Amino acid sequence: MRNSRPIILFPLLCFLFSIISMLCEANTLGVCNEKEKHALLRFKQALSDPANRLSSWSVDEDCCRWEAVLCNNVTGRVVELQLGNPYDSDYEFFINFTLGGEISPALLELEFLSYLNLSWNGFGGRSIPSFLGSMGSLRNLDLSSAGFGGVVPHQLGNLSTLRHLDLGYNYGLHVENLDWISHLSFLNYLDMDGVDLHREVHWLESVSMIPSLSELHLSDCRLDRNMVSSLGYANFTSLTVLDISENDFHQEIPNWLFNLTSLVLKDLESLGLDFNSFHGPIPTSIGNLSSLRYLVLDENPLINGTLPKSLGLLSNLEDLGVGGTSLTDSGIVDTTRNWFWKWASSIQQIHLSDNQISGDLSQVIFPLICQKTDGRSKLEVLDISNNALSGELSDCWMHWPSLTHINLGNNNLSGEIPDSMGSLVALKALSLRNNSLYGDIPSSLGNCKVLGLLNLSDNKFLGIIPRWIVERMSLMIIHLRSNKFMGSIPSQICQLSSLRVLDLANNCLLGTIPKCLHNISAMAGGRSGGDFTVLEADYDYESYMQSLILNIKGRDSEYKEILQYVRMIDLSSNNLSGSIPAEIFSLSGLQSLNLSHNHLMGMISVEIGGMEYLESLDLSRNNLSGEIPQTMANLTFLGDLNLSYNLLSGRIPSGTQIQTFGPLSFFGNVELCGAPLSKNCLGDEEETQQPTGVGENREYPEIAWFYVGMGLGFFVGLWGVCGCLFFNKAWRHAYFQFLDDIKDLTCVAIAIKIKWLH
Repeated sequence: MRNSRPIILFPLLCFLFSIISMLCEANTLGVCNEKEKHALLRFKQALSDPANRLSSWSVDEDCCRWEAVLCNNVTGRVVELQLGNPYDSDYEFFINFTLGGEISPALLELEFLSYLNLSWNGFGGRSIPSFLGSMGSLRNLDLSSAGFGGVVPHQLGNLSTLRHLDLGYNYGLHVENLDWISHLSFLNYLDMDGVDLHREVHWLESVSMIPSLSELHLSDCRLDRNMVSSLGYANFTSLTVLDISENDFHQEIPNWLFNLTSLVLKDLESLGLDFNSFHGPIPTSIGNLSSLRYLVLDENPLINGTLPKSLGLLSNLEDLGVGGTSLTDSGIVDTTRNWFWKWASSIQQIHLSDNQISGDLSQVIFPLICQKTDGRSKLEVLDISNNALSGELSDCWMHWPSLTHINLGNNNLSGEIPDSMGSLVALKALSLRNNSLYGDIPSSLGNCKVLGLLNLSDNKFLGIIPRWIVERMSLMIIHLRSNKFMGSIPSQICQLSSLRVLDLANNCLLGTIPKCLHNISAMAGGRSGGDFTVLEADYDYESYMQSLILNIKGRDSEYKEILQYVRMIDLSSNNLSGSIPAEIFSLSGLQSLNLSHNHLMGMISVEIGGMEYLESLDLSRNNLSGEIPQTMANLTFLGDLNLSYNLLSGRIPSGTQIQTFGPLSFFGNVELCGAPLSKNCLGDEEETQQPTGVGENREYPEIAWFYVGMGLGFFVGLWGVCGCLFFNKAWRHAYFQFLDDIKDLTCVAIAIKIKWLH
């Protein structure tokens, strides 16, 4: 009897298992609610879907199997709609996959919907539907970058269970009143970047009443001086991220951020105050933010003074950004404050660019840097560019192996590049531009196997271009202009398939242009950014990218965010000779080509017409001969052209693009003729000898008839009135009598008005 129980229970367990399996299988196959299916179909009907992203949404299919629809595994009810544009980082696909149209109130029938994502779409400035505030089950609402406009509906305050609200980067949105936001008591993420909040004076009080708020993003919201400077009752005990960058604050950094008597902001990890007009010194009470990891104060030009020593208390700090302020010392060149560089070894980023920091690096900073860190250094980004620092670079970089980005550009540094920089095997970007450095580039830098950006421009380096540079396959940007490099351009440079910017201008280079440049595949493609992320330093809340000053279209411009899309070759102001290889014109992705001020000769290849993205072309001051290829008329993006001072001859090609340039683009070519030059080509003289009026009448006959008609109209109108008065005495008397009456009435009216005023 004791052994019979398992025998009886076994079939029962098998039966229950089969029932559960059938139920699970049924839910896997998907049995969605019919009411919700038809609601979704009505929602789809109101949308525009050029890429047919919702093609799987049909009556015959189970809605739980539809693209971007997620159902509950047990009930089959719709709980998530993931309709964000999947191609938010690729512009061409982004445009094609953008949803638009209207948002149907049929969504209200999705009673259990907890997640709605419509981000990165294009709703053409339409208002956010107020009925979304009636969808009581929503916990996550993402409408960012979706093209919404108008007033943010206060009905969103009815979403009492909402945890995540993202309305960022809808630049047509504005808020009249933010009182409703305080009703979202469970909200932990709020992003309203780019939403106009300048009408709401008490925004801080409203958001501070959300005790669970963890991240607050209010960048570029037109917030101004109306910000309350002290909030002792602010309930921000859960806040870890606060971003109020790119606003209009014209005041001192508010004290409530750092006065932590009530443990306000005790968990804050990221603080973004950059791109404002905060003024005065950095408060010493900043040391109270013990959990702070990222402090960004860049581009506040009125922040002055020095870095407070209390920064040394921030043991968790990884990123310090104070570039573009007016700090005069920052503690980095004061021998009494050795704490700075000892503390620097424990953080990841230091941004001190665009300040007024001066001093001798070799006497103060490098003795501190040269102290051994026992391999514990975390510093990855060191940017102290655009200051007035002087001295030489000490030979002790081996103590900072974690460095990936170094920017010491635009200072007054001198001496040679130390060999120890080659020990920075993680180095991705090195910029020493616009200093007074000299000598050869050390071969030890060849050990930097992942180097992607090398900017040594505007110095006094000499010798030949090192072989390791043209063999470093990771290089994307080589910027060596305005030095004293000699020798020829190594043909191995053609192996750099990832190269985007090659600037060797204003040196003493000889020889010919390598014919193999067409092998640089990054310049042969379209405008795609490609994998440029290797040059970035990515962190939880931001990324760092060095900027680059490029001379394009005859002027210096700074490139940063769009640097990944730039394709240029500048070999100007050297002693290059020979012909321009036709292969270089197969680089269809190239946007700027400058070969001016050399000794190049020969003809311009007809292959130049294939450079479909070319925007700037400068071949001036060479010895180029022959005719300008007619195919140049195909360069529809060309906005800057200089072919002056060559030996070009023949007629300037006709075409919409070529005809937009003035005579200066072709000046100094004595054998050139045709528009826009004043010199006519052979065969044009007969036409120019005709009377101007005849020629114009033949080409534009409607202009001649216009002037004839205008003359006849004037004659008929004038004598139609004056002739009647001249020949008809009664009409003439009546006309002048009428004028006299008008004069008398005017005089009487003026007299009465004057008397009334007195």
